[in-house]
Amino acid sequence: MKIVGVYSIKGGVGKTSTAVNIAYLAAAAGWRTLVWDLDPQGAASYYFRVKPKVKGGGRALLARSQAMDDAIKGTDFERLDLLPADFSYRNMDLLLEDVKHPTKRLGKLLKPLADDYDLVVLDCPPSISLMSENIFRAAHALLVPLIPTTLSARTLAQLGDFLAREQLDDRLRMLPFFSMAEPGKRLQQEVMRQLPDQYQDFLQTIVPKAAEVERMGLRRMPLPAYAPGHAATRAFQDLWRELAAAI
Repeated sequence: MKIVGVYSIKGGVGKTSTAVNIAYLAAAAGWRTLVWDLDPQGAASYYFRVKPKVKGGGRALLARSQAMDDAIKGTDFERLDLLPADFSYRNMDLLLEDVKHPTKRLGKLLKPLADDYDLVVLDCPPSISLMSENIFRAAHALLVPLIPTTLSARTLAQLGDFLAREQLDDRLRMLPFFSMAEPGKRLQQEVMRQLPDQYQDFLQTIVPKAAEVERMGLRRMPLPAYAPGHAATRAFQDLWRELAAAI
């Protein structure tokens, strides 16, 4: 079982749309896939038409009084399940402080699911926190969406520095890619030309900014399910192929 965190320090970069579409494409390719919506805002849960609620909340999951199997919900799509968000996840850092080995708890919770899933996609909240460190230690790769701006480049450097400082960069692949890109903007062109050379595993796919992606919130389903021929769908398909090859 491979675990991929879709992660960014910065919000508003297309993280949830990436997680939802990549998970859908993985399932369509035959991978038994689970999305865990770790963001208390519950956007991924909303896209999959699942109520963002876990019995007992995050505390029950961490204490293992709520079995992961019982919390997982099916979606409308074959081979694709969801572990929903819960508003209690906003306090997850506090809850983690009360358990043994707090930086490794997420990985221990996911380990028993290895016989049931080929891929787990973690839709991560935007922060560097105790929860983030759990994600970094559990995941095999971080898929990092970046809007092509200097601020996004700075947050990517901060993430790389953190992983190196915690000695996580040797086992965790950081896979940045450009998201919500508008190649017609001169500054974005400069960033897209220069930044990939600074990172060994920078992916080639560029996901464009598109109104159709924003309509996922109206359709409440992954983009490839209702707009299979759209340019953004083709970009997500390319991104999935790059990710599958990397993990």
